[in-house]
Amino acid sequence: MNQVATKPHRPFSIAIASTGFRETIQRTLTDPVRANRFVAAISSAVATNPALQECESGSVLSAALLGEALNLSPSPQLGQYYLVPYKKKDRDGGISSVTAQFQMGYKGYIQLAIRSGQYKKLNVLAIKDGELMKWDPLNEEITIDLIEDEYEREQAITIGYYAMFEYMHGFKKAIYWSKQKVESHADKYSQ
Repeated sequence: MNQVATKPHRPFSIAIASTGFRETIQRTLTDPVRANRFVAAISSAVATNPALQECESGSVLSAALLGEALNLSPSPQLGQYYLVPYKKKDRDGGISSVTAQFQMGYKGYIQLAIRSGQYKKLNVLAIKDGELMKWDPLNEEITIDLIEDEYEREQAITIGYYAMFEYMHGFKKAIYWSKQKVESHADKYSQ
């Protein structure tokens, strides 16, 4: 197992209480109430994720401030954005550092879209086994026969995902990906 080659970093719980971090947060957020809420939210997010505890504290703060600048929550339950640990490797293949990076969740994109006031419709839906009748990617049209019973639908196997939006001026866009395609994409691009 590769070990981090650089000097040990300060635990986030200690770094966030430091004068330098506190001054950076106060200077960036300006409102003391907002700054205290931010510190509590980000401290909770790091405390509940052991992988984030391995990250350089400054990278956690930087990534979280980006989320805060967008007025999004770091709570994994809300899914607006995530702090994702990335291992940087040195020339020998060993791990030189672990940094946290900001990664927008789909619910964060939805939140920003709603705030823009530009969208008439916006929807994301898991498609269950037996519901997909037809997907025409050329015309971006989908035919679905939704399972009406909520409990039955929740128990059904997910086979794919559909997303669509329509701007206020009428432009529309839609996409459907099979679950296999989504997983393949995640395997290729996500840690």
